[in-house]
Amino acid sequence: MTVLTKVERLRELVRPAVDACQVLLWGVEFFQQGRRSVLRLYIDTESGVTVDTCAEVSRQVSALLDVEDPIAGEYVLEVSSPGWDRPLFTLEQFKLFEGSVISVRLLMPVAGRRRFKGQLIEVTEEGQLSMNVDGESVQMAFSQIDKANLVAE
Repeated sequence: MTVLTKVERLRELVRPAVDACQVLLWGVEFFQQGRRSVLRLYIDTESGVTVDTCAEVSRQVSALLDVEDPIAGEYVLEVSSPGWDRPLFTLEQFKLFEGSVISVRLLMPVAGRRRFKGQLIEVTEEGQLSMNVDGESVQMAFSQIDKANLVAE
């Protein structure tokens, strides 16, 4: 039996409400900020994301969260576009941006470092990423990535 993280449970909970707005759920972040929590949803569409689109998704998701009540205590719901420096959440998203410059923060150091910025060369089906960082080839496992984003050029 697979145990889902809090973020994975929230993603699965909000996905139908986001899908009903005919937008793509790009990613979900959840974190504590003092006494309040923040639930941040990144949405995308082929034609771009407008303020009205964010407001519609926010209304749909807020109604669902009010009924399901999955977050203890106070929280803030933020809905936005992933933007030019979009965060990368899934292996499929990394594959979309092969050849692009990305920034990665790892859970544990590789070659004595946790932060890397360079060209994403390849993403394998097994979840291995190959990057060109300052002319050097660096390999890392997708499972070891804490946070990653596209670097706007």
